[in-house]
Amino acid sequence: MKLLVTGGLGFIGSNFIIHVIKNFKDFEIINLDAETHGSNHDNLKDIDDSDKYTFVKGNITNKKLVEDLISQSDCVVNFAAETHVDRSIADPNPFLISNIRGVFTILEVLKNQKKRFVQISTDEVFGTIEEGSATELTRFNPSNPYAATKAAAELLINSYFITYDSDVIITRCTNNYGPRQFFEKLIPKTISLSRQNKQIPIYGNGKSVRDWIYVEDHCEAIMSVLQNGNKGEAYNISASNEIDNLEIVKKILEVLDKSEELIKFGQSRPGEDIRYSLDSTKIRRELDWKPKVTFEEGIKRTIEWYQTNKEWGANTSNKVFSETPWKNKD
Repeated sequence: MKLLVTGGLGFIGSNFIIHVIKNFKDFEIINLDAETHGSNHDNLKDIDDSDKYTFVKGNITNKKLVEDLISQSDCVVNFAAETHVDRSIADPNPFLISNIRGVFTILEVLKNQKKRFVQISTDEVFGTIEEGSATELTRFNPSNPYAATKAAAELLINSYFITYDSDVIITRCTNNYGPRQFFEKLIPKTISLSRQNKQIPIYGNGKSVRDWIYVEDHCEAIMSVLQNGNKGEAYNISASNEIDNLEIVKKILEVLDKSEELIKFGQSRPGEDIRYSLDSTKIRRELDWKPKVTFEEGIKRTIEWYQTNKEWGANTSNKVFSETPWKNKD
């Protein structure tokens, strides 16, 4: 089985590739990545020499290239996307190109090449969830350009299933954490800044709630969907670990034996969602998947990985921190 992974140099994509190579001996992987903002070859340095892994530099908007690579593959998993809400607020245009046009390009190729396509989406398409948890049928209500482009991609995918009977599946996951996550994200940013005894920025009062899942559990869920999911369906993936941002930061500071005085509160982010929450009953019931890693164990593993791999991402961390668009309350 040859699997085309797009965006495989990013955080979740690289962890997924490693998971597949280690656990599924019958799979070979082609990794198509444009080497943009969140890409990092160091993520996959341990498998660069594997005869089951091939890297191709390119963009998912390049139809000729995508057509060629899909013709060599049995199925496609799309991680390729512009991410991070802050950057989508500053400049939405790249998000429209990658997250919508890129998905459209893949879908157009798959009209003629009837192969399975799994789109990695996000819980952010639902916006703030005030009560309960979003199911697969909850109405979209995106609050920022990033979330809106991911929702638009989902609508395109659903239309290709209905119109062309394309073998497409959508997964929506909650906040991931774990090894190899880019420094613009809350957990690796907090680990890195606290190690340097630098201030840790938090939007507003830090009470925005996210549901956290260890990246390896997410990767296992994606493989379950790829192998056994029903075409035309969407599957929510969550671990039921709802924690606010302030508590996340305090937990990391506690583990690293750092003072909470490093915390610096800023203004609220425009369009900030107060709470994300997904109901993952469907994937647990239909595909017999469930998360294995508790948050306590996962955050311990994550901190240990960053402590052991201190040189990872060193060339990008300072640039990311200096560009973070937050403002002090004062």
